[in-house]
Amino acid sequence: ATPDMVQTVRHAYGLDRPLYIQYLTYMKNLAEGNWGTSILTQRPVLSDLSTYFPNTMELVLAAMIIAIGLGVPLGVIAAVSQNRWPDHLARVFTISFVSLPSFWFAIILQLTIAFGLGLLPVSGQLPALTLPPHRVTGMVAVDSLIAGNLPLFWIAFKHLILPAFVQSIGALAIITRMVRADMLGVLNQDFVRTARAKGLSERNVLIHHALRNAFIPTLTLIGLSFGFSLGGSVLVETVFDWPGIGLYAVTAATQADFEPIMGVTLLIGFAFVIVNLIVDLFYGVLDPQIRYS
Repeated sequence: ATPDMVQTVRHAYGLDRPLYIQYLTYMKNLAEGNWGTSILTQRPVLSDLSTYFPNTMELVLAAMIIAIGLGVPLGVIAAVSQNRWPDHLARVFTISFVSLPSFWFAIILQLTIAFGLGLLPVSGQLPALTLPPHRVTGMVAVDSLIAGNLPLFWIAFKHLILPAFVQSIGALAIITRMVRADMLGVLNQDFVRTARAKGLSERNVLIHHALRNAFIPTLTLIGLSFGFSLGGSVLVETVFDWPGIGLYAVTAATQADFEPIMGVTLLIGFAFVIVNLIVDLFYGVLDPQIRYS
């Protein structure tokens, strides 16, 4: 680049102005929804994020459904069967999943289930020649259901299974361990013994009394896991070529495209704030003693 070209670019990005002016301009642009322009795509960063973020949300929501749907029952079973074989099996399972690097596990599943057995697609969100449904939420599987296109939903669902499962393993292991620990503490409380003495069924005692009281710390953990999954989807999206903000950020980083990297970072930060707010509101649903007036 010639000195004139360098000066032109510096002026275009405001880098020839005092640092405090650059900062104030940047904050003003953020408030106005101007998050800069990607050097690589030549599109506004906010426009790119609105395209890629629903794909990441689809992946993370599916991962959290798996993590909660399997983690909570496993934690309850482990607590009820303390120091017996279901408990030992659950602990081995959780320690193994916490220790697994997600990118390595993703490659192993690709080699065995996708390449070896041919049961599921290797990567991507849809086959190359398949047209996506009409965009409503931006999530392909959800939009397919809204459009009533069940064959397309099944295709999108099969593409979602492997990346969602890999994305869920960390949260799944932590939720299982947290539910087990909290249930062990609650099962020895007086109100649980009273519920059993009143003749309530064991299932009623476990679900409506013990689990409801033990679930509050786990709810906090779920909120944090959701936020971390948004930021931690980079590896999974890269391995599975999933068109989300993780893959968008990696592509921007390899091309030194700094505006998208800042945009992804800010978006994940905002998502953390919103998710934690939702978790705080759910505390009042689980525990009637917690109310916000």
